[in-house]
Amino acid sequence: MRSYPRSVRLSLTAATAVVALASLSACGSSSTPPANAAVDASGNTVVTVAGNTDFTTPVQLTVPKVEAIRAKLPKAIVDRGTLIIGVGGLPNSTPPLDLIGSDQKTLTGSEPDLGRLVAAVFGLTPDVQNASWQNLFVRLKSGQFDAGFSNITVTEERKTQGLEFASYRKDDLGFEVNKDDPWNFDGNYQSLAGKTVAVNTGTNQEKILLEWRNKLQAEGKTLEVRNFADTNSTYLALSSKRIDAYFYPNPTVAYHVAKTASTPTPTRSAGSYSGAGATLQGLIAATTKKDSGLAVPLAEAINYLIENGQYEKLLAAYGLQNEALKKSEVNPPGLPINNS
Repeated sequence: MRSYPRSVRLSLTAATAVVALASLSACGSSSTPPANAAVDASGNTVVTVAGNTDFTTPVQLTVPKVEAIRAKLPKAIVDRGTLIIGVGGLPNSTPPLDLIGSDQKTLTGSEPDLGRLVAAVFGLTPDVQNASWQNLFVRLKSGQFDAGFSNITVTEERKTQGLEFASYRKDDLGFEVNKDDPWNFDGNYQSLAGKTVAVNTGTNQEKILLEWRNKLQAEGKTLEVRNFADTNSTYLALSSKRIDAYFYPNPTVAYHVAKTASTPTPTRSAGSYSGAGATLQGLIAATTKKDSGLAVPLAEAINYLIENGQYEKLLAAYGLQNEALKKSEVNPPGLPINNS
């Protein structure tokens, strides 16, 4: 879930986050992984998801090649035999979405693993490559990556920039507070009056927070918005109560809540908010170059995984069940241009 530019985001409640992710622990950066797959006696691909981690249990998912979907792929990709999957996890990973595995080399997480499952539906070998967030889009638009699986938010601006989408998860932002803080976000910006909230610079959540601050100022109320150099500094400010809350992609909030549960400074989720604002549910999508011929087969492959249970098991392996969609759509309504 990064939230424009790295919209990462989940509708997990605090309880769900702690139960589903109770054994989470930290991990590092990124690298090109091995295939993480084998072929069974029937010729189906067996993909290991949530493997090579120290925070969740690996799950093996069997995926057959679906010829009707494969037939819709561009011939050049079929002839090549690989699906080149881009992940924007450099220089810092974002568990549980993308991270370096416990072997210190394998790129794992819910995003690259979904890409591997989609490649299996296509009957292709996944070639998962890591890049910086900015370079991810450069390589998608140039065709160096076939598809991006990196918690990319659907936005109308990105559509005008030559990208297409096949949605696969909700895009929610979350508030993280100290566990002993009774405050909860009720969906109304006015509940933030008098608070000091940290947010990452240049993100969609910063834009939303600044809009709320302006509204409160017009009403004669205050909302202090703080930016810190990195995530560790933000969490130190939260634990020392120099800030009241951290507004961040909800999957990462859930991950950190579970990670701190048994520490002297536990935190909790204090509510979530759609990354697209009050009037539209934000969506995360597989992203490809416009007119590449991949958007439709990507959506059909994701829908196959939804209908046959592999999608649900993938999300459950990472504690992201509450982010599930009932159906993948091609180029669904995205974050409006005047809000992105």
